[in-house]
Amino acid sequence: MQINNENNENNDNVAAIGIGAMIVFIALILVAAVASAVIIQTAEKLQQNAQATGDDTTDEMSGKVTIMNVFVDSGTEYMVYFRLSAGSDATLDTDILWQVSCDDGAGGMDYLAGSFNDGTLTRLDGTALDTAGTAKPGVGYRVDITATVVGVDECGPTAVFTNGVKATLYIHVVGGGTTYEVLKVNDASLGAVVV
Repeated sequence: MQINNENNENNDNVAAIGIGAMIVFIALILVAAVASAVIIQTAEKLQQNAQATGDDTTDEMSGKVTIMNVFVDSGTEYMVYFRLSAGSDATLDTDILWQVSCDDGAGGMDYLAGSFNDGTLTRLDGTALDTAGTAKPGVGYRVDITATVVGVDECGPTAVFTNGVKATLYIHVVGGGTTYEVLKVNDASLGAVVV
């Protein structure tokens, strides 16, 4: 009797290829997860920046004073008629600041500043203020601005008219925007229009 001892060894490479493919697949999933996390984080940061910019722009544009007209109130004062811009919040008169600058007629500049709290804030319809010193949107107001400190800075109607110059009025709202008007005084008498 003859015994046939045959040992056939076959190499099975299919399993090795499958394990390699699985390792590559898992690596791709990890890379995709990291990339998607970076993309999501970047998109979130961009959204937060856009929101902050939008909020700042809204505050600047809506927290603003609209000058309706300016008149001569006396030789040293301007009578400013204004209202808050649409979308503004109620604003304290201490948070509405003004600056007046003008040529002093001798080649220099005069600068004066204050707040609407310095003058008397009144409603144009004659009713009392809802809250003392608070301006609300949609309501017309009047305030007097004293633009002269005698012998120091003089940008009041009489000085501007006498020197033949123009004055610039800036109105700033704290946390909001700025408005400016050029004041041209062609007549320094009471009630003359300067804007």
